[in-house]
Amino acid sequence: MPLVTISITEGLAEHRKDIADLVNASVIRTMDFPDDDRYHLINTMTPDALELQTRQGERVALQLTMRSGRTDAQKKAFYQDVVAALSEKIGVSSENVMIVITENQDIDWSFSDGIAQFVTD
Repeated sequence: MPLVTISITEGLAEHRKDIADLVNASVIRTMDFPDDDRYHLINTMTPDALELQTRQGERVALQLTMRSGRTDAQKKAFYQDVVAALSEKIGVSSENVMIVITENQDIDWSFSDGIAQFVTD
């Protein structure tokens, strides 16, 4: 259950659903998240609004916010897996994919009703 923010340049807009599906499959495959934990925020941006230094062409930025506990090996496997999938299936250059993972604790999540579902009193 990471919260995944997917930012793409507008030239990839028609692939929005496919990109989200590939990212979700990579998260499940490499980091052992349940199949039904899908929380995505998808943004389509103009090229000048998604700057990755001087990179050109279609770009993807992924921000995953998740509870701590995944190993470095799992994260590295995710990086490789998702970049390979985006390159192979969508045609995004691997150099144009940036990924940032931010970890937090159980208390940092409320899925609904103002309740911290992961925390038991």
